[in-house]
Amino acid sequence: MTDERQLLIVDDDDGFARTLKRSFERRGYRVAVAASLDEVRHLLEQQSPSYAVVDLKLAGGASGLACVEALHAHDPDMLIVVLTGFASIATAVEAIKLGACHYLAKPSNTDDIEAAFQKAAGNAAIEVGARPTSIKTLEWERIHQTLIETDFNISEAARRLGMHRRTLARKLEKRQVK
Repeated sequence: MTDERQLLIVDDDDGFARTLKRSFERRGYRVAVAASLDEVRHLLEQQSPSYAVVDLKLAGGASGLACVEALHAHDPDMLIVVLTGFASIATAVEAIKLGACHYLAKPSNTDDIEAAFQKAAGNAAIEVGARPTSIKTLEWERIHQTLIETDFNISEAARRLGMHRRTLARKLEKRQVK
């Protein structure tokens, strides 16, 4: 049974999840929190939220994309917003393909997330920019895509990218992947 104002937050950062939960509860949502795919599956056995906020990178290198896929499979009408501290075109595309309605880069607040739920249908009239992509952005997107393909295994990603593991680790440290 679907509750119109029921929200699921999937984030392994307890402090952030707690703050976001309180903020949404003040807005009238009933909120559940999960920190892993297993917790998401367990919660879906008991509830059927109509909204979800999913962090892209979970503890242990787990990907929030698997949670998006499970949530969408459970209820294709659920509005899912992916929230991430290291946004890339590659993960945005994958998140939308797997069923997310929107993709937000951190820092985002409750207003941003709630607005994203309202923009689920998309906007064909949005202006298309002619901004060329920089080499650094292309490099980061390729690195991030490879990390996703290897389930965030740095050694395997470095091998596939043809670079030394330490070089990849240094690049990731500069971007503060969370």
